[in-house]
Amino acid sequence: MTLLIAGVALWSTAHLFPAIAPGVRAKLAAQFGEGPYKGLFALDIVIALVLIVYGWKTATTSVIYSAPLHGGLVPSAFMFLAITLFVTSKTPSNLKRYIRHPQISAVLVWAISHLLTNGDSRSLVLFGGMAIWAILEMTFINIRDGRWEKPASIPVAKDVITVTVATIVFAALAHFHASLFGVPALPA
Repeated sequence: MTLLIAGVALWSTAHLFPAIAPGVRAKLAAQFGEGPYKGLFALDIVIALVLIVYGWKTATTSVIYSAPLHGGLVPSAFMFLAITLFVTSKTPSNLKRYIRHPQISAVLVWAISHLLTNGDSRSLVLFGGMAIWAILEMTFINIRDGRWEKPASIPVAKDVITVTVATIVFAALAHFHASLFGVPALPA
């Protein structure tokens, strides 16, 4: 479990640092150069992901609470929303007019969905840790960046493309979830 905790902590620290200490981040980027700074950030994230994956696979787990849901419509709807938010963060979408941080919100919804369906210790560390990180990240970015300027409206056709891409990604993840993660995403 130590590796999993270390991975979530490293992920959180690396991502929170620019939001909590933008002045220090700017000084480091100026001192080392923007490229090397981003390279170190990327290396931190890769190390965090390796620790998370390896830590997840090797963790001895125990039941902490009885998960209220075990697959079905509600977690699937949460996951479709999470994927739609993630795709929205990378594509033009009117959803960005209502959600300031679609990518981080996607992580939060993903984490909540998994906390509703998994009550074991390693799930609590991973999904609970990522949920806490997402809430903190949005809070500190909002403090750092101040008032939010909502983007202008775009043609609805762009939203149709976003939802179509999200549907394809959702279907692919649902199909391959068992082979990728060892657990079917949808009940049999």
